[in-house]
Amino acid sequence: MLGRDATVTVPTSAPPDLGDLSGWAPALAQTFASLTTDIALVLDEHGVIRSVANGGSTSMLSAAQEWVGRAWADTVTGETRGKIEQMLNEVTSTGLARRREINHPSDRGNIAIAYTAMRLGTSGPLLAVGRDLSAVAAIQQRFITTQQEMERSYWRLRQDEARYRLLFQVATDAVMVVDSASLDILEANQAAAQLLDLDIAQLVGRPASFGFERHSRVAVDALLAAARSSGQPSEIRARLLGRVSATSVAATPFRADDAMRLMVRLRTMDLPGSSSDLSKTLARLVDSASDGVLITDTNGCILMANPAFLKLVNKNTEAEVKTRPLMDWVSVSDDQFAALLHEVRRLGIARRMSSKLMSSDASCSEIEVTAALLTEGDQECIGFTLHAVASSKKEFSDSKDDLRLAIDEITARIGVEPLPDLLRTAAGILQRHFITHAMARAGDNPKAAADLLGIGQDQLDLSRYEKFQSPPESF
Repeated sequence: MLGRDATVTVPTSAPPDLGDLSGWAPALAQTFASLTTDIALVLDEHGVIRSVANGGSTSMLSAAQEWVGRAWADTVTGETRGKIEQMLNEVTSTGLARRREINHPSDRGNIAIAYTAMRLGTSGPLLAVGRDLSAVAAIQQRFITTQQEMERSYWRLRQDEARYRLLFQVATDAVMVVDSASLDILEANQAAAQLLDLDIAQLVGRPASFGFERHSRVAVDALLAAARSSGQPSEIRARLLGRVSATSVAATPFRADDAMRLMVRLRTMDLPGSSSDLSKTLARLVDSASDGVLITDTNGCILMANPAFLKLVNKNTEAEVKTRPLMDWVSVSDDQFAALLHEVRRLGIARRMSSKLMSSDASCSEIEVTAALLTEGDQECIGFTLHAVASSKKEFSDSKDDLRLAIDEITARIGVEPLPDLLRTAAGILQRHFITHAMARAGDNPKAAADLLGIGQDQLDLSRYEKFQSPPESF
């Protein structure tokens, strides 16, 4: 028996001496290539290839047989030459070399082969057997390609979703601009007025939470206070008075005229949760909208637009209008448009402005333009809604008839009144006619009407603003 402190030595097994097989090296190479590998090389002690056995089911070059007589290291690419030297040193010293991946150059590109090597006897030849990795590489490449396509599809979906979110937001969201100190409403758009069932003028000055039920007002006030103190957007679900479904309330801080304000957006529609359903729903709602909806940068250049706008301007694709100024189609002066952009950036909202839309086929239509500041994301941009106003042909026809009758009546006074008096009467009629139509186009905004007429507001004689009629009997 061994003592407690006795040490047992376990002899390490030396690699078997395969010298007896050295004469069979070419046959062994062919056997390995046929049964378990794709290629087998027989090399001498200097690493020179003496024979090549190809399994026949690989993508190896047909010129592999020409390697015979060449150093193994000369048949591989430069970056894997060092691996050949390591394998030769390893197999010479230990009799066996571990697996390494080697690249052979070819006219179809590099061919990757995973080699192992063994020595047949102390002074016998070396046998290197390899497995073609081309199939594995092809599978890996297909996997990478598929993964990249999935990523591209994912980002396209995300971009589409973001695009439709912005357009949907401009087209449908109720928007209020709130003073961050008092949390009172400073401005609101027409959608907010309709949602809260009040005129815009009645909304201004009220607390931002007044339209919500009692339990929700506390949450809305807390949301506004949190957005004000953190400077970060926040969103909650709250319940409006008289509504069963919850309303999404989002507050985004922004700075205007050196004062902090909050852009509050109200949305009553519950959109689907999945990205795919969301994108499809938003696309359907935006694409079917009757109003033209578009996003511009702060210079008024178009970033995106919905199909209704493309139809209004007689264009087929969004690419035809991208990067072009909105003023290419909306008939406003440079000063008017600059004032509109300034108002949006200062107040967050620009109320309806009457204008004309010129399409590419030279047709003209009456529109109402509203705008809102979009503060989401890194890029500040502006959302516009263009609502086509159905013009009454009868009204224009009546107006033309009235003007014609007035001129005929003045003409009938030739010989009764001197020419200077007739001209003064005609000038007064035309002035009233122009002021009436300018006020109609400007949405009863005297400043905008004065801009359309190219005069100062102090020069606009509003006493002449009335529906045009033929001159009174006293003329």
